[in-house]
Amino acid sequence: MGEANYFQKVYFVTRRIPRGRVTNYGAVADYLALGSARMVGWALNNTSLSGMGVPAHRVVNRKGELSGRNHFPTPTMMQELLENEGVKVVNNKVTKFKDLFWHPGDHLPSVDDIKSFEE
Repeated sequence: MGEANYFQKVYFVTRRIPRGRVTNYGAVADYLALGSARMVGWALNNTSLSGMGVPAHRVVNRKGELSGRNHFPTPTMMQELLENEGVKVVNNKVTKFKDLFWHPGDHLPSVDDIKSFEE
């Protein structure tokens, strides 16, 4: 199979964010120990258009802002997807961000223990 690339690892983590919860780019980057939050954003950049089943709308910036909203088919789609899951958004920012925050390191095994990042 070969070693998973950075994008596959980001998608693996993002697919595990529960409905109604959010994380941020930095938490994914920290968990994977692979580069920066910007690289996570780059990996998620076009997934909303791809039909890959990656819930990129659940990943926001460190302040809970929908900084990736312009990479969705419409600027309001990210908010609509979050609100469909019960996440309230006001002025492009997740309300109760700290309560809804999901850190991969608290819920997933160590990256070294994951046998495959392929779905």
